[in-house]
Amino acid sequence: MTEQVQRNADAYSLSGVNIAAGNRATDLMAQAVRSTYGAEVLAGIGAFGGLYDASALKNMAAPVLVASTDGVGTKTKVAARLGRWETIGQDLVNHCVNDILVQGARPLFFLDYVASSRLEPEQIATVVGGVAAACLKVGCALLGGETAEMPSVYEAGEIDLAGMIVGVVERERIIDGSRIRAGDALLALPSNGLHTNGYSLARRALAELDWSKPLSELGGTIGEALLAVHQCYLGEIMRLQVAGVDIRGTAHITGGGVIDNLPRVLPADTGAVIRNGTWAVPPIFALIQEVGGVAEAEMFHVFNMGLGMIVVVPPEQADLARQTVPEASLVGEIVRGEKQVRIV
Repeated sequence: MTEQVQRNADAYSLSGVNIAAGNRATDLMAQAVRSTYGAEVLAGIGAFGGLYDASALKNMAAPVLVASTDGVGTKTKVAARLGRWETIGQDLVNHCVNDILVQGARPLFFLDYVASSRLEPEQIATVVGGVAAACLKVGCALLGGETAEMPSVYEAGEIDLAGMIVGVVERERIIDGSRIRAGDALLALPSNGLHTNGYSLARRALAELDWSKPLSELGGTIGEALLAVHQCYLGEIMRLQVAGVDIRGTAHITGGGVIDNLPRVLPADTGAVIRNGTWAVPPIFALIQEVGGVAEAEMFHVFNMGLGMIVVVPPEQADLARQTVPEASLVGEIVRGEKQVRIV
């Protein structure tokens, strides 16, 4: 390295950006990322742009690409407080898979974005390793991404995490809610906790408690409950489809809770009734409500409250659906009226 280049490298490092750390992080994550590649990946990690061979789509009658982007919000601050980074990458992928699953799509490839004030190669590799593990589980290539070091933008010791997914669905199999009718049954696929939403409220409510002390009502610690991995519902939806269940609509219950998310898939002249007490609510929500003094109405507007995904099916197929996916609960029905959700 020439003296001038050395001086330039030192200057960049003094500005807060460590090129060597970025290269080290890439080296550490490379094997995990490449484990998600099949023959369709022509260029991935290290390339300026990922290349994905889409020729297999020619076997579909009318393939429609479905794309979505999202993040894990301030769940990263929970990971930072607990010093645990192995799960939030899984949260990110599963959230994005569920978002395109709502319209019937299966994932093809994924891109991630990880940023911090100061790159810690092992930390970043652990996060991306979680992304890769989740992608591998659902048959999705982790095609590429970005690792950014941005001093003064992010707080020390914390990261930002976001991702973008592309999937595909046959045009005639798109699930858009247009066939939903009054009388249709609402099935809930259960969540195991907050998933990736409502953490700002949860952290404020629980801030003064010991997150490492086991609590009998939680069956573990607060930290474990808050870091429970966002569940992916690809398997359950596929089982319903294979069984011949007519899925007329689905809603991934994320930010805004069931109050804001279910109406997004309802026709203009329909509403929904959710019957409280017809499903199991993870105990972390009761703790947040009690300690934080949060009204029940707000709980349903912020959190999923145990309703991870709502699936709308014809009433005559509700029993078949529950036999196919026994963990699902019958939680309500579609009604005529305004495009809103009532919890009764």
